[in-house]
Formats: sequence, C-alpha cells, structure tokens
Amino acid sequence: MEDNPSTLIGLNFSPEYNLARYLQDIRKFPILEQNEEYELAVLYRKTRDKKISYKLITSHLRLVVKVVSQYKGYGLPLSEMIAEGNIGLLYAVERFEPDKGFRFSTYALWWIKASVQKYILNSWSLVKLGTTSAQKKLFFNLRKIKNQLNLTDDREMSGAVISKIAKSLDVSAQDVTDMNIRLKAHDGSLNTVLQSSSDNSTEWMDLVSDNKPNQEECLAYSEQLNYRRKLFNNALSSLNPREKDILFKRRMSDKTTTLDDLSKMYHISKERVRQIELNSIRKISKAVGAMQ
Repeated sequence: MEDNPSTLIGLNFSPEYNLARYLQDIRKFPILEQNEEYELAVLYRKTRDKKISYKLITSHLRLVVKVVSQYKGYGLPLSEMIAEGNIGLLYAVERFEPDKGFRFSTYALWWIKASVQKYILNSWSLVKLGTTSAQKKLFFNLRKIKNQLNLTDDREMSGAVISKIAKSLDVSAQDVTDMNIRLKAHDGSLNTVLQSSSDNSTEWMDLVSDNKPNQEECLAYSEQLNYRRKLFNNALSSLNPREKDILFKRRMSDKTTTLDDLSKMYHISKERVRQIELNSIRKISKAVGAMQ
C-alpha cells in the first residue's frame, strides 16, 4: 500500500487487490496511543503536513471497517461503504480540534457514520428518503427495533406495534408504515448476479427482454415503407387533378374538408364528391396491385 492518503479513499478493488487483502493490509498500521495521537493532531493543525495526516488516517482505518460492519444488512457493497467511511475519516482529520479534550477516534466516529449513512440513503432507492433527522433515525433504527421485537419476517406490523415504534423514535405512525414498506421494497440492480459459474454469470439484465425492433428489423421496415411510398406515388398518376385534390382534402390532410365545402368548390353535389373520393381510392388500390 502506497504512503499516500488518497490511495485509501477510492477502494476500486481489482481481482488482484480485493477486499480481503485490504483488510489484511490495514492491520499493519499501528494504533496510536492517546498522547501520540494528541501530539500529532496538534502538530497537523499547525503544519498541515500530509505525512502527519497519513499517520492519523491509517491508524484509524480499522475503525472505519468496524463501523461499516454494522451496516452489512443493507445489502450494499462493503468496499464502497468502506470507501465512503474513509472519506468521512479524512473530513474528521481536517476538522479535529484536539484542544477540546476529546479523543480523535470519538470525533472521527461521528464523521465516519455520517458518511456511510449518507451513502446508504443515496444508494437505497431512486426515490429520495430520509430528508429529516427524524426520518434518518427511523430508517437506521426500524430494522433494529423489529429484530428486538422478533419481527423478522415480512408480515405487516399491527397498529399497536407501529404506535410503539413511532413513539420510541418520535415520528408519526404513518412515517413508520411508509418506511417499513420502502425498506422491504429495496431497489434491485440490473447487475445483480442470479447464477454464477466458472464459465459465465447470469445477471438480471440478461433476462430483461427488449420488445423494440432491432437494427435489422428497423432497416427492413424502412425499406418496406419506402417501397410502399413509391408504389403509392406512382399510383397517384392514375388520378386526374380533381380526384387528387378531393382525395387529399378528404383523407390525407390534417384538417379534413367537409363534403359540403368541396361540393361548393367544384359546383357538384355532396353525393358526387363522396363518389369521386371512393372511386379515387379504388383506382389507387387497383394501380398498386398491378405494380406488385
């Protein structure tokens, strides 16, 4: 592992460098004694030396992993949650004030949790949830409370249980009901692996059908459309100007002209206009059939 704090943030694990190896590597970094931690924090606030911040960060990487382990039940990648926790750790280093008498680990714990929880809230659903502190508390405590009450299945909670949970978390009963539904209806990823073998893996995306025409079908349709358009244009030559005009105004215009208006335009009866319209359609159909 390089001596650079930025390498501890991304955690884009490759097959060569996986999560197990990362967990093994961070055990190599020593845990600082309280006096040493305080001295380094004071010195960093004065100098902003990256080497000092590196020591503070690496000595608390195991704390990030410990925090992340509490959120395994949310079904999100551990490596990504660790990466988010490490970002929170970096914020803690930048903002820590050692003279206030708290240990750095106590202060960093808040930043790590906040960063991981923000990632979980943003990743859980496309629908934004947990916008208030009460809702966030409900999101992260509802599962824990249900486990304590042995409500481990997906059965609906009774009104008494909902009221009890709502009172303990200082939210409304409707908030508890809504959050319980959303927790059970977690968004799924199209890249979720359903079947895995040494040869290949099947994901949800592989089973999603696309009903839209493919490129070959689109091309065939376009060619067929052009062919029909050509036949129709050639068939129009079998009509005289009056027949063309009546046909277009009756059948091919966005705003259809009435029989009464056309009868006045050509000084013929409405019935005669209708006959010309129908005869024009028969002529075109006959002409198209002869050309095929």
